[in-house]
Amino acid sequence: MQQPVNVPRLVIGAPQGRSGKTTFTMAFLSGLVKKNLTVQSFKKGPDFIDPSWHTRITGRPCRNLDRFIMDEETIRNSLAIGSQGADIAVVEGAMGLFDGVDLEGSGSTAEIAKIIGAPVVLVVNTTRMTRSVAAIVKGCMEFDSRVKVGAVVLNKVARSRHENMLRSAIEYYCGIPVLGAIPKGKQFTIPDRHLGLIPAEEDDKLAAGIDSAGTEAGEYLDLDGLLELAGSAGTLQVSPNGREYGNMVQGRLVDLLSGDNRDGNINIGVCMDRAFSFYYPENLEALKSAGATLVRIDTINDTKLPQLDGLYIGGGFPEVFRRELESNKGLREQIATAIEKGLPVYAECGGLMYLGRSIAWENESHAMVGALPFDVEMQKKPQGHGYIALEVQKDNPYFPVGATIKGHEFHHSRIINLDASGLQTAWRVTRGHGIDGTGDGLVYKNVFASYTHLHALGTPEWAPALVEKAKEYRNSRN
Repeated sequence: MQQPVNVPRLVIGAPQGRSGKTTFTMAFLSGLVKKNLTVQSFKKGPDFIDPSWHTRITGRPCRNLDRFIMDEETIRNSLAIGSQGADIAVVEGAMGLFDGVDLEGSGSTAEIAKIIGAPVVLVVNTTRMTRSVAAIVKGCMEFDSRVKVGAVVLNKVARSRHENMLRSAIEYYCGIPVLGAIPKGKQFTIPDRHLGLIPAEEDDKLAAGIDSAGTEAGEYLDLDGLLELAGSAGTLQVSPNGREYGNMVQGRLVDLLSGDNRDGNINIGVCMDRAFSFYYPENLEALKSAGATLVRIDTINDTKLPQLDGLYIGGGFPEVFRRELESNKGLREQIATAIEKGLPVYAECGGLMYLGRSIAWENESHAMVGALPFDVEMQKKPQGHGYIALEVQKDNPYFPVGATIKGHEFHHSRIINLDASGLQTAWRVTRGHGIDGTGDGLVYKNVFASYTHLHALGTPEWAPALVEKAKEYRNSRN
């Protein structure tokens, strides 16, 4: 039985990538917060860094909507559940509005807009453009009649005369309003590195700049007009029997980590610090829903590993903080010892790198945990980038043989000097790269380490399996 949900909502799209979606989205979110509105943000597709900035602005965990990983019902339920208590839901798109994984545009921002029944705000980079802007906007409006392009925001506008020409062309030829015009030079620039933007946790100075952008949003954006457009979205039909993943915890990711590792709890450590910050909030919520108490571990500053029943090491930038990680020798040795004793560990990408013997980059090599017999070497070009599909072929602690897995990968590192004598690869890669183009998911004792990032809404069996293995380990230890 379908259940109606009314939540004002918008999707932020653009004719192409690098048009200014992120600039506009962050200014918009900040402007809404300054109007004392409760805002829930979402990001289309696999991404950890843009969501970290959204979360910092709104105070609520940004959530990802991904058609490759999730089915349509799950996407609608995620939006409805995640938006509880919010005045508006804002979805930042990726790439061009109609760009997907195939000719039909599967997984595109436009497809997400159709699934959740939301109007699109089209952000257009107007550099060296006047009347042609109308042709671009009209093309986006008519390319797919099921996508409602409801308004335009002009980016990189040169001067008032330029703005007037752009507005007149769009309103005359397209018949939709222009609800914002961001001048050249007003774009705040988030520093980037080899995997994209710098995570929000690393740059307090830039966060202050984004806060000031929220103040300026009222000058350059028609916030009331955008709110009115969001209110036109209408009723969203969701299934109350859809996939559940535990109670939402509306706070920053670190708020999901209680740090309360009392006796009797199933305590799963989560490495959450500057080196490891790539976690979907749904993954942490899924672990809590399965019965775990989450304990935050700082791999840079914590000198003692608390008593744990399991450990989750997500992605991040261990290569950037390799010196600091190497300096914390005591914690590295304690993790290696715990692994030898059978501690269940699930490690993704950066976590995989951390568990190896060393990370080599810029003519330097730095020691890591050493629990797994390989070294990691950083490369200038991506070694794996995009969606990945896998088949479970070998026994492992967390996934049944025969299951299919979907996720994503983005790494500039590769494994070298792998001693496979005590290891096996549990997954066969059917799309993507993984460790070597054919396999991913190294298994050693109760460790599972891969380059693949999973999402709990796409792989619901993952969290219960990790918690169950943690229970077994606790019982055997006792």
